[in-house]
Amino acid sequence: MPPALLFSAVLLLLLPPPVWPSPLTLPLQRAFPTNHGVELSQLRAWDSVRHPRLLQQTTTTYVVDFPVRGTFDPSQVGLYYTKVRLGSPPREFHVQIDTGSDVLWVSCGSCNGCPETSGLQIQLNYFDPGSSSTSSLISCLDQRCRSGEVSSDTSCSGQSNQCTYTFQYGDGSGTSGYYVSDLMQFASIFEGSVTANSSTPIVFGCSNLQTGELTKSDRAIDGIFGFGQQEMSVISQLSSQGIAPRVFSHCLKGDSSGGGILVLGEIVEPNIIYSPLVPSQPHYNLNLQSISVNGQTLSIDPTVFATSSNRGTIIDSGTTLAYLAEEAYNPFVNAIAAAVPQSVRTVLNKGSPCFLVSSSLAETFPQVSLNFAGGASLVLRPQDYLIQQNPIVDGAVWCIGFQKIPGEGITILGDLVLKDKIFIYDLAHQRIGWTNYDCSQSVNVTASTGGGRSEFINAGELSGSTSLRNGAHKLINIVVMTFFIYFLVL
Repeated sequence: MPPALLFSAVLLLLLPPPVWPSPLTLPLQRAFPTNHGVELSQLRAWDSVRHPRLLQQTTTTYVVDFPVRGTFDPSQVGLYYTKVRLGSPPREFHVQIDTGSDVLWVSCGSCNGCPETSGLQIQLNYFDPGSSSTSSLISCLDQRCRSGEVSSDTSCSGQSNQCTYTFQYGDGSGTSGYYVSDLMQFASIFEGSVTANSSTPIVFGCSNLQTGELTKSDRAIDGIFGFGQQEMSVISQLSSQGIAPRVFSHCLKGDSSGGGILVLGEIVEPNIIYSPLVPSQPHYNLNLQSISVNGQTLSIDPTVFATSSNRGTIIDSGTTLAYLAEEAYNPFVNAIAAAVPQSVRTVLNKGSPCFLVSSSLAETFPQVSLNFAGGASLVLRPQDYLIQQNPIVDGAVWCIGFQKIPGEGITILGDLVLKDKIFIYDLAHQRIGWTNYDCSQSVNVTASTGGGRSEFINAGELSGSTSLRNGAHKLINIVVMTFFIYFLVL
């Protein structure tokens, strides 16, 4: 080889590796990288270059990943939950994913009514502010307490000067406690690099009293993770700190294995359709305009779905089934029953219409569409409005999963409807989007609402290691350079 070509080949090998646009799959495990110390030193060196420019640049936001476990099936778990790590040293807590409330709270020591064991085969933990070196109580004078007082749930104890709360849920259960500030650790991803132990201070609830269903052990968890849009929610806190975008997404698997995807960020999928949120509401209210069965719009007064003090349509991942306003329930059930073949036997099970089915659901039951403002329709397959009961010899019993709320005009769409779909809560643009999706598949997520660079995330837990990604890049670089040298020699 001529010396000039040899010098060129060596120079090419010494060049930095090229950046390839195609994302690579991350392994389905959460672990600290074996070369963690080296990566931190590299990051510190990179940060030292960036620091002088920080005042001239906007804050970088990250995609934040949370693992998902559980299933919508009431005969199994009946809820979806995730894990959060709080305190220093961090402790792990299992908390229900709830878009119908705002605050993250966990059970604390000396709790009255908190279950000690769980039928979900998880280890229950208690948070102890005194055991965390970074924990501090929120006083009544704290601005964060004052922002929470906008809702009737937060109050102040004059004697102890502690910021306290009391939450009541739709099933009659409740909890009360006090607010603390401490570090939350989470997995973040930016430009393909995953950090498993990112952390930031947040305010969350420390519950010392639980009542109702929360006291039972069969589905006991450590707390509830509220994903509402008020100031005390974690999504609002991380957004105000510039860590995460003001948008989050989930994709809940509907099969028996459950699980799914939960990210602070916007899942990028071309088939997403959006409907605007009803403004100035405490929950995620959408303007449901009509219901169609087999393409035929049901005769329901549209004012039944109009949002007011005691009416409206709410998206709530903390609800297992789905609930219709009383005036809409009977037309809905009657239309489904009329569309079912006469050969299918109809029975009542605890007041719910049920069907003895021996053929496939798609052949037996109609398609349902919930039609929202903005021309966005949420299309429901039979398994999105039916619940399977005990199987029979020649088939299965399927019951209407939508329930009636007597005397109330509220419609609540819970996990029965939300499963097997991507749902995007775009708080920055005040809209919710959705599309059908296989939630066992990977997704692309962006931290920039409405577009921008996207990250590739598996349907599971992100890994704290980037060794697979870096190793793949190195291998690609070697192959490319080898071919380049080969052609130069020729």
